[in-house]
Amino acid sequence: MKPINPDKIERLLIRSTNWIGDAVMSVPALREIRRIFPMARISLLVRPWVRDVYSAAEFIDEIIEYDKQELHKGWQGRRRLISEMKRCEFGLALLLQNAFEAAFHAWWAGIRLRVGYARDGRGFMLTHAVPVDPEVLKVHQGYYYLGILSGIGLFPPRSWQAGYPLSAGIGVRDSDREAAQSLLRSRGIGENEVIVGLNPGAFYGGAKRWLSDRYAAVADALAERYSARIIILGSINERSIGEEIAGMMSRTALVLAGETTLGQLMGLLKQCRVLVTNDSGPMHLAAALDVPQVAIFGSSSDIATGPLSSRAVVVKHPVDCSPCFRRECPIDFRCMTRISKDDVLVEVCRKFEEMRPNPAQK
Repeated sequence: MKPINPDKIERLLIRSTNWIGDAVMSVPALREIRRIFPMARISLLVRPWVRDVYSAAEFIDEIIEYDKQELHKGWQGRRRLISEMKRCEFGLALLLQNAFEAAFHAWWAGIRLRVGYARDGRGFMLTHAVPVDPEVLKVHQGYYYLGILSGIGLFPPRSWQAGYPLSAGIGVRDSDREAAQSLLRSRGIGENEVIVGLNPGAFYGGAKRWLSDRYAAVADALAERYSARIIILGSINERSIGEEIAGMMSRTALVLAGETTLGQLMGLLKQCRVLVTNDSGPMHLAAALDVPQVAIFGSSSDIATGPLSSRAVVVKHPVDCSPCFRRECPIDFRCMTRISKDDVLVEVCRKFEEMRPNPAQK
């Protein structure tokens, strides 16, 4: 495999991952790409729904949106995308996404150097086809994206063994932060009130979702103990879950699921004193935004996709069949039903105690 000289690359294209959680977990690799190619103009090709993850990112120079439903729909739309890519005269494409399509587009656009994992039958279209190290599948997914750089000699191999820390810090646009604050004020939540966020959904499937009545019980306890205002977050498809939980509560909760853009959701997360969440995209966003959180895991693996934050704690109940990675549980949902209200509540209360000022330090 011919070495790549970063000093020779003037324009670089990165094909982003397609899902919010994956986008956040790829941030450590994006930061390393910026460090390795300090003089290059870095463009990130993204799907529309993950664009806001990178809205305040300092490690890229440009975002190119790939909209398969509108502007780039069908073969005519694909040709339009390829024309855009050709005009940019990229010298190198780094494909964080695994799909065949990602390699095909880079090849079709005539990008001279094309780097990515040799997966999905696309190896022949890559100039640098990186084999997947089986050991990287046993550690956090953030190392998987860094492994692409290791495979071409631009980053140490098996960096997890050397204790390389995964940092996924991102920011929020001022406009999104202001929109979130305005939304809260319009719903009667004052600037100095304590806000607890609930994220009870999970796009992947019901096997990732802790029970609604237990979310409601935790929320009521926090509202009573800390005079907290409860906001329930998520997508429009998860609004019914939020309304179900709000209906089970004795205290009032504000259901905001489906009422924000992704950027505004990030703004709301920054307003939360703590987030209680399932393994999901907003969980990863909160971690990257340095929001304290309690993350509940059942069918999935916190080793592989846990939140990248020192301010996050994972609650799980190990059972023989977990992690199974199923969308729906085929048996009795024991990985989640064995997590009690008190298991979660005690961890959230610890987060509140950690944030209390220490009188001895005054």
